[in-house]
Amino acid sequence: MAQAELGSAEKTRNTGKAGMFWRYWTASTASGVGDAVTTVALPLVAIETLHAGAFEVSLLPAARFVAWLAIGLPAGVIVQRLPLRGTQIAMDLIRAAAMAWVPLAAALGILRLWQLVLVTLVIGLAGVVFDVGNSTFLPSIVSKEELTARNSLLSGSSAATQLGAPSLGGVLVQFCGAATSLLVDAVSYVVSGVILWTVPRPKDKRAPAAAGSPWAQISEGWRYVTRHPVIRPCVTAATLVNFVCGTLIALTPLYLVRTLGTPVGLVGVVMATDGLGSLLGAALTPRLAARLGSARAIRWATPVGAVALVLLPLSSGGWGLLLFGLGNTVFTMGVVVLSILTRTHRQSVTPPELLPRVMATVRFVSWGAVPVGSLLAGTAAAGLGTRDALWLVGAVSLLAPLALWAGPVRRMRVLA
Repeated sequence: MAQAELGSAEKTRNTGKAGMFWRYWTASTASGVGDAVTTVALPLVAIETLHAGAFEVSLLPAARFVAWLAIGLPAGVIVQRLPLRGTQIAMDLIRAAAMAWVPLAAALGILRLWQLVLVTLVIGLAGVVFDVGNSTFLPSIVSKEELTARNSLLSGSSAATQLGAPSLGGVLVQFCGAATSLLVDAVSYVVSGVILWTVPRPKDKRAPAAAGSPWAQISEGWRYVTRHPVIRPCVTAATLVNFVCGTLIALTPLYLVRTLGTPVGLVGVVMATDGLGSLLGAALTPRLAARLGSARAIRWATPVGAVALVLLPLSSGGWGLLLFGLGNTVFTMGVVVLSILTRTHRQSVTPPELLPRVMATVRFVSWGAVPVGSLLAGTAAAGLGTRDALWLVGAVSLLAPLALWAGPVRRMRVLA
């Protein structure tokens, strides 16, 4: 009888956790749809409405991701000290308000490039805190054994939105205008915040804020990452990959519109190959990890993705866009495999009291490379042209797999 009662209680707890996860998943998916529309619409506001040049367009992704350099490390301490669910909701509402300004300013005829950059920076700063909190939130509502599957599901859902939403973004830009299309993202943040508000407060696995100054707490997370024999090379590889992603964020809209002459409505379709690659990568990751082992999976997925980038500068207009789509798809598959398996490893091996600070440190380093890549890509494109800049990007991408093969990960079957 007692065993039956214990089994019933355990089943109830598992059902409750599953319900919390699916609300968390719905909120993430809702905001992901808006983000994917913005990926297409925001640079097109700069290109089509404000007639921005290559370097000016590169300022937008740089502003969004430079937030990781600005507050990436303190974000771990912020998440450690503030109520987790409430912080997530606040960040959603801040991003909604910032994004809504762009179509309002455009309607009033006062929109300028500096406003786009400022809005992007605000969204980036709020996104830093939100993303670090998300990485901490997930382990509080799923078991350690479920992390790989749940991370894969989240990545797969993100991929599905990236696959469909950029095409939707292209259509919206075509018929509604780029600025007006950004209302979709503003609404998506509100929806995400409302759904998170309905999620019951999960059991908080975070330890109380550690004693000492914020800098001492930040340093503790930094030391854990830089001294860990497996996390360190994985972060190095992720940083190089994100540098390349930053260059592609800046170069892709310019390359498609101005070099290949792609119609605006088709730009979203081509950029949606990011989503296709993410979807395939998320679906394959659990199978690759089970068959090859997580360490072997990332060792092979990363170089395959890097080599595929050579197809981007080889592409042309018309049917030649298929080359661009294929290269972009395979590259993104490699990125997703690396991301899911290394993130799951960090969430599994890091002590709970250190997890927010470790995730913040990793994001600070790896995502901090995105704005650097964007700005350098914009500079290279302004001087060499976008096609030659893409050739340089392909060469840099080959450094990421070297970081994995040169360290202890090359001898492992499973990340441990």
